[in-house]
Amino acid sequence: MNKTAEYEFTIIVPVYNEEDNISELERAFNAYLPHASKRTCVLFVNDGSNDSSGERIEECCRRNNDFYYISFARNAGLSAAIKAGIDYTESPLVGYIDADLQTTPEDFELLLPHTDEYALCTGIRAARRDSIFKLVQSKIANGFRRMMTGAGFTDTGCPLRVLHTNAAKRSPFFKGMHRFLPALILLQDGARYYETPVRHFPRMAGKSKFHLWNRLVSPFMDCFAYRWMKKRYINYKVAHSNL
Repeated sequence: MNKTAEYEFTIIVPVYNEEDNISELERAFNAYLPHASKRTCVLFVNDGSNDSSGERIEECCRRNNDFYYISFARNAGLSAAIKAGIDYTESPLVGYIDADLQTTPEDFELLLPHTDEYALCTGIRAARRDSIFKLVQSKIANGFRRMMTGAGFTDTGCPLRVLHTNAAKRSPFFKGMHRFLPALILLQDGARYYETPVRHFPRMAGKSKFHLWNRLVSPFMDCFAYRWMKKRYINYKVAHSNL
């Protein structure tokens, strides 16, 4: 049996070359899990790291009963890591957080109380601790995605979210989909979202994997893929079955 089925909530942590952050991630989750409002486990997804991240994750999981991992044979990208985490999750709720710890797992407690009512609960990074250049890029990208998707999310790139696992599994996936996951959830009939401010911190270790191309140019093209998919997304409701 998939061990995540024993929990109410699984937190996915995509990791690519974050060796200097693994010990701090372990500390942060060990501080959070004992008083989490739902029984929670952590699922690291090692996205083909070529530093010591994989070895450190495995050591971390051996030390902690509620920590698990999957490791890619080679780098596949953030969207693939999130998709794999969702694919391997069997708990009713699934969430994710970036390995850079610019958000904190403690703030999942701002989202979890609303999961009975909403298919997606997402953060808004308040008082962001990023460079001016990164903030400008993010503001442009956020505005363009809102315009192209028609979804009213305040912060489409916030890396702190909680979803109903069944809704997440029904969402169409493609490279770059992590930027559109909120809008993809809303394609499902009756799906609603909740958003609230969460804390944001400066990156303390490692290097950002995002730059002008993958923050602005590539997502610009992905918006058109989303609009194509939106018109062709299949929704249905089963009225009766003898299964």
